[in-house]
Amino acid sequence: MQDKVLIVDDDTSIRKLMSKVITSNNLIPIAVNNGEDAIKLLKTSPFQLVLLDINLPGMDGFQVLKQIRYLGISTPVIIISGRTEDYDALYGLDLGADNYIYKPFNPVVLGAKIKALIRRNKQGHSSQDEVTKVGPFSLDNKTMRFYKDDEEIYLSAKELILMKLFLDNPNQVFSKEALYEQIWGEAVVDDNAVMVYINKLRNKIEPSPKTPIYIQTIWGKGYTFSIAN
Repeated sequence: MQDKVLIVDDDTSIRKLMSKVITSNNLIPIAVNNGEDAIKLLKTSPFQLVLLDINLPGMDGFQVLKQIRYLGISTPVIIISGRTEDYDALYGLDLGADNYIYKPFNPVVLGAKIKALIRRNKQGHSSQDEVTKVGPFSLDNKTMRFYKDDEEIYLSAKELILMKLFLDNPNQVFSKEALYEQIWGEAVVDDNAVMVYINKLRNKIEPSPKTPIYIQTIWGKGYTFSIAN
């Protein structure tokens, strides 16, 4: 069965262009022009990716993304918007978006990013071991549900991939470049994106996020995941 991608954009020409990009990459496009319809579809049908505009009628894209994550839907989301301020990109990432692409976009580049994100998300959901356990943390590799001291902690799709990388490689130091390449699949590093997701994880798993004991900064080198004695 082919993977499905949900397009959420109120511009007919953009929806048609995105649909062509998705179809050319052997994926099935489903397009809607507002956030309310997008949420209804995500509640009832599985999608491998969402392409989300910000400027939508009714609920804007940020509100839609908030609702998606509030409902516990971890489907990867790429925001595609004509809004080019750094604040908008950082805010979208902080809400749980997996990438932020500016309009006008290159169709070939967009297609490559769509396939790469779907592939990495599937790889993050597959493992020979049913459960990965490190210290007080455990990750069910079949359901991709994450726990600390047997209490479930909700993680977005990108947070899950990053957390799984840490759990699979405890005590290994990852540079920002290595993290960005493995999680985002791009060689050009976005320092802000890395820091946003490191901080998001710390806020969820650390007893005191400002003085982390699990996800530690190794100054001049990057980050490492370790279990305190």
